[in-house]
Amino acid sequence: MTDITCDRTGVHVQFPGWEATMTGLPKLSIPRSAIRGVASEQGWTSEILGMRSGLVISGYRKLGTFRHPSGVRRLVSMKRGLRLLRITVDRAAVGFDEVLLSTDAAETIAADLRSDVHS
Repeated sequence: MTDITCDRTGVHVQFPGWEATMTGLPKLSIPRSAIRGVASEQGWTSEILGMRSGLVISGYRKLGTFRHPSGVRRLVSMKRGLRLLRITVDRAAVGFDEVLLSTDAAETIAADLRSDVHS
């Protein structure tokens, strides 16, 4: 399962084993200065994410990169039954517009990051 940690420098995401293959990344660090918005949501989003490179098990797991027809590029690691951490980021700094991560710690991480959000 995707490992998500948050410290004073930012959010650090590690994709173990096969998850790294699906996302194309073994890890991603999001500096606090690149975070534009953050939200904790009840769980799985049903919005259309766009064309994917990765894995989708309908109704259970989404993992990979998604490009919406509007141009929004997302890195996604979602699993049904867990809260969702939605981080809007500076694409130039991170390579994505949004990062969507399922974690029981979504609300705690979001609360920690909200005080530092830059617009």
